[in-house]
Amino acid sequence: MTLKALILGATLTLGTACSAFAARSDLIDGNDVNAILELARGYGEAKLEKQDNGDPKIKGDLDGITYAIYFMNCTDNKDCEDLNFYAGFLDLKPEMDVINSWNRDKRFGKAYLDSDGDAVVEMDLNLEHGISSDNLDADISVWSLVVEQYAEHIGYEK
Repeated sequence: MTLKALILGATLTLGTACSAFAARSDLIDGNDVNAILELARGYGEAKLEKQDNGDPKIKGDLDGITYAIYFMNCTDNKDCEDLNFYAGFLDLKPEMDVINSWNRDKRFGKAYLDSDGDAVVEMDLNLEHGISSDNLDADISVWSLVVEQYAEHIGYEK
């Protein structure tokens, strides 16, 4: 192999690596609270709040159903590694068969009864190494659908 071919190959490899690195800089991670908030606002009202420990939290509304996005596994209220999407339905206490059928038949959204027996649905999202804006938007869209379908599944009436 000639020196010219080696240099060309190294240049192409370096160019590809730089392009991959540049694309990664567009990723949203747990420090991009405002970007996550803006994406959530695309699905209804959403506002930024703080959890009791100071970590960020987004409180939102999906067609009349209140939900929260908790920033989890944070360091000093930033550098959060994941998100927990949460919707609780106060005083709606379905039978365990209803909860079990959701968990058996649905791929997204973990359903359970909280300590008071109220219906809850959650969904977790790992942000540790970042996620594209398009992927996060798709995940929020899935969450919106999960909340809508879960509300119907447990007999919630707005």
